[in-house]
Amino acid sequence: MSDAGIVRLLLFRVGGLTWAAEATMVREILPRLEPTRIPGAPRAVAGLINVRGTLVTVVEGWRALRQPEPPAGTQSGSTVLLQVSRGRKVVGFTVDEVTDLVSVDGAALDRRQALPGVDPSLVQAVGRRAGQLFVVLNTDALLTPILAS
Repeated sequence: MSDAGIVRLLLFRVGGLTWAAEATMVREILPRLEPTRIPGAPRAVAGLINVRGTLVTVVEGWRALRQPEPPAGTQSGSTVLLQVSRGRKVVGFTVDEVTDLVSVDGAALDRRQALPGVDPSLVQAVGRRAGQLFVVLNTDALLTPILAS
């Protein structure tokens, strides 16, 4: 992400925090689909979904981001399809709610990485919108280790 210029971000909620991913990484937003479990997969992997004939690995957002588990029976939300590993792989990432698509001045994003309860290796930047804090995710740092295991 560049400091200069306008950056488009998809804002979404997982747990009690608002997160963001660069819009260029987002391929599609789907309603949450029931994945097929994969035996022996890491805990953060919810399973596989079929998207128009292509199998896509789905990662549970709350587990990957170490957020509190949603209440039992909560299956609302969305699956955001993200391109990771320099666009070579598409991964589903479950979120509680997609809230907005915004354009932000890259210079207005704070590069600090220390936030309570958030792994600093996953933070690309921090911003504010309407007084609310959001965390811009380093999606490759978040998803690549999960998919490699």
